[in-house]
Amino acid sequence: MGKIDAQKLDLYYGSFQALINVNLTVEEKGITALIGPSGCGKSTFLRVLNRMNDLIPSVRIEGKVSMDGKDIYERSVDVVALRKKVGMVFQKPNPFPMTVYDNIAYGPKIHGIKDKRKLDEIVERSLKLAALWDEVKDRLHKAALGLSGGQQQRLCIARVLSVEPEVLLMDEPTSALDPISTMKIEELAQELKEKYTIVIVTHNMQQAARISDQTAFFLTGEMIEYGDTDIIFTKPQDKRTEDYITGRFG
Repeated sequence: MGKIDAQKLDLYYGSFQALINVNLTVEEKGITALIGPSGCGKSTFLRVLNRMNDLIPSVRIEGKVSMDGKDIYERSVDVVALRKKVGMVFQKPNPFPMTVYDNIAYGPKIHGIKDKRKLDEIVERSLKLAALWDEVKDRLHKAALGLSGGQQQRLCIARVLSVEPEVLLMDEPTSALDPISTMKIEELAQELKEKYTIVIVTHNMQQAARISDQTAFFLTGEMIEYGDTDIIFTKPQDKRTEDYITGRFG
């Protein structure tokens, strides 16, 4: 059993079935990439893992998703606590319109940490983890929106890390960034996997091949193939995986 286990997972938006019988085990402390053409269900699956789809009225989920052996869709589950444990970084950097410091301190404050010295420590530690401290330590009390796109995305990663999650979900975190910023985020993900379980949705197959340990290929709501990244990219078992990876479609 891995860190996250999806079994016989079906998801419907109204009458449309977006995920069909997905079975996938995410291993602890590594990077799992979800690849596939647009609209294939990979971002929907990612949002299942921290119950973001709960916010959409017409969504219905069947099957089971467990984390550390516990079903995250049980009625008794505290969704706020779940999202503290399972942080998410989105496609476009979305810092809050406040200072760099307050972006990071926001989560810990919500979870009850008020002590200034403790908050200072969390801010510094989170920014160091996100490889951003040296770039922003002299502008902590300036607006976060004044940072470059790549810095804003690392700030969003630091903001997630500030509440000490166990899992980091990344939904195409570099698609809005230039190549140098993309490389920094990829290097950062490689460092963070020592401590965190990372699941990343990416359109960029080279990125999946470069940074992930496991890769899952999705197509029209189904997970077609899942395994070690080097095997998926060099010896896929399914013709559809091979066609996608070699650029024959998608």
